[in-house]
Amino acid sequence: MKIHEYQAKELFAMYKIPIPKGKMIQNPEEAAEAAKDIGGGIWAVKAQIHAGGRGKGGGVKLARTLTEVTDHAKNILGMNLITAQTGPEGQLVRKVYIEGGVDIAKEFYMGIVLDRAAEKPVLMVSSEGGMEIEKVADETPEKILKLSIDPLFGLQPFQIMELGFKLGLHKNQLNEFYFFAKRLYEMYIDLDASIVEINPLVLTNDDKFLALDAKLAFDDNALYRHENIVEMRDFAEEEPSEMEAGKYGLSYVKLDGNVGCMVNGAGLAMSTMDIIKHEGGNPANFLDVGGGANPATVAKGFEIILKDPNVKAIFVNIFGGIVRCDRIANGILEATKVTKVTVPIIVRLDGTNSEEAARILKEANIENIITAKDLSDGAKSAVKAAMGK
Repeated sequence: MKIHEYQAKELFAMYKIPIPKGKMIQNPEEAAEAAKDIGGGIWAVKAQIHAGGRGKGGGVKLARTLTEVTDHAKNILGMNLITAQTGPEGQLVRKVYIEGGVDIAKEFYMGIVLDRAAEKPVLMVSSEGGMEIEKVADETPEKILKLSIDPLFGLQPFQIMELGFKLGLHKNQLNEFYFFAKRLYEMYIDLDASIVEINPLVLTNDDKFLALDAKLAFDDNALYRHENIVEMRDFAEEEPSEMEAGKYGLSYVKLDGNVGCMVNGAGLAMSTMDIIKHEGGNPANFLDVGGGANPATVAKGFEIILKDPNVKAIFVNIFGGIVRCDRIANGILEATKVTKVTVPIIVRLDGTNSEEAARILKEANIENIITAKDLSDGAKSAVKAAMGK
């Protein structure tokens, strides 16, 4: 689960992590009054959407007068903001965060994520704050300093100080840096965060660190422990089809390709997407129907996939272990009854009751259902069908 910048900064404040003074508004008429309350002579007007790259897309503007604050708020609120993370369809801006200006001496990057291979949190810092961290990692990876944190011992003072030395900080700055990183890690652990990112983390001329931006995401499986965070959920920022799938116990993530995927098991689903890419196609989604799939959930899966107008073919790739292949076959037929299926469906079923499933599909005699011999044949057929071949 993701939250907005202004919400992340509310949580930062709870952990005494320094932030500039700011206020969220949803109406441009509130902009000037909000800026007055914040004070100062310069303000940043920031679009609030669940995506990075807002500045490049025109969603972050500086204002030096109250009139400019109001004008920027009017222009940003209601705009369809397109960034690298929103995709070409963009995201409607419904909220704006107005923040006081900061006297910046230096910009840094700081983030904490889980290294799944090492099974440890990793604290990352860089002197290249304000830039896209992916670009820094690609072009100058040596400028990203990484520290693996043993979860049994936590983040140790000497580790933080060592990072600070490597960043070239002097004594007063090191003390500020220490308390900043320590509190950030405490928050990451306490709130079951999956990522904490500050870009830029700024050092002011009086040697204070401030989180000028804030990105927070949380482990969905731990949200039952954090009612206050669940209340921050903004459903308007989430993909409607993904929310609908969740109600039916389906794991669905919308992508930007044209080959719809219905698979059982996350590992097989990722392998299926890989082989579609290998054959020259692009998957339109990740959809794991799970081990307890039945005809109703399979039919719902088809309905959700077909809501995406980009889908030109559907590849059903099921290995019958826990779930029986005949259940999937009946689900496919059920889907054709309740949902108008106008694209080719390529089906590869293997495992428990696969022969029975093949018989069910054959006897149904539905024109746009194509049975694949194996995984490779299925992927090739799905990609060809999506290309209209």
